[in-house]
Amino acid sequence: MTDTAPQLTATDDEPVTLCPSGAWTVAHVEVLEKLCDGLPPARARAIDLSRVTALDTVGAWLFEKLARRSSSPSARTALVGVSESYAGLLREMQDLNRSEPPRKRRGSAILEILERMGRGLAVESTSFLQMLGALGIALLGVLRHPRSLRLTSTIYQLYKVGWQAIPIMALITFLIGAIIAQQGFFHFRKFGAESYTVDMVGILVLRELGVLIVAIMVAGRSGSAYTAELGSMKMREEIDALLTMGLDPVAVLILPRVAALVIALPILSFIGSMAGLYGGGVVAQVYGDMAPTIYIARLHEAVSVTSFKVGILKAPFMALVIGIVACSEGLRVQGSAESLGRQTTTSVVKSIFLVIVLDGLFAVFFASIGM
Repeated sequence: MTDTAPQLTATDDEPVTLCPSGAWTVAHVEVLEKLCDGLPPARARAIDLSRVTALDTVGAWLFEKLARRSSSPSARTALVGVSESYAGLLREMQDLNRSEPPRKRRGSAILEILERMGRGLAVESTSFLQMLGALGIALLGVLRHPRSLRLTSTIYQLYKVGWQAIPIMALITFLIGAIIAQQGFFHFRKFGAESYTVDMVGILVLRELGVLIVAIMVAGRSGSAYTAELGSMKMREEIDALLTMGLDPVAVLILPRVAALVIALPILSFIGSMAGLYGGGVVAQVYGDMAPTIYIARLHEAVSVTSFKVGILKAPFMALVIGIVACSEGLRVQGSAESLGRQTTTSVVKSIFLVIVLDGLFAVFFASIGM
């Protein structure tokens, strides 16, 4: 008797009374949904449950939906004829989904944009600090147990991000130095001050552009490669496999990559600075009719060791920022190629932005201490 097919009828008087019958259980869910959807949207003063033979959570929730749909602002549709065995279940359904959805605040569009930017900055800062902390813990583990260092992996990464990057870095910085020198001779010649071009080339290349251009190139070349590699590992669940084997992915995958960047970027910056100065010297001889001996002597007078120190000291910090951002974005990759491409692009953009910001902060710092 409890498995009787459910039915739903309504009285002819106004307001109507709904009269469900049969088993209102999950076994008849398709029939129940059709009965409730086919009910005309008239107000009902009561729902008579005296002929309901079976009831579970699905049926109780449907009765509550019918009651809410039929209720008016002044009076709620009553559930009558309720059996004692079903009363508790129906009371629990009455308390579900009673909270109103939060109203969207209408404020200034500028404030909303600033709020989103603030939330995004907080999320990105948290992610950066988490990766920095994980790297610090992994480094402490290596210092306690030096044999745990992945020396082969570190040397291989150093070969990829350092040795293989020398030609393109030297070429780019050579061209940058040559362009700066050409523009300097072109404009300073109007004032008869061509010799100051050497000062400009030496200071800009050694203090700022040498390390900055190299860092930007490394962010686009090696940072994107790190993100793509770790993202591919994440998609193939290789990182989860490392965790299953009891290995720390930060110590195995990320620490060698970041260490290779921190070692390689100062070397690349030195090579790039020398290439930039050489490019300025070539232009000085060809375009400015300045002999190499005069160029070198003027460069020796204009540039001090301090300028070289300022440029080189920035390199490890920029490398650390690039490595952390690249690896963090790689670990954020989900299970699709679209996610891999998006995180790789995000990695490059964030790295370049943070490198430029860091360069500006260092410029203010060194100026404040007189360097």
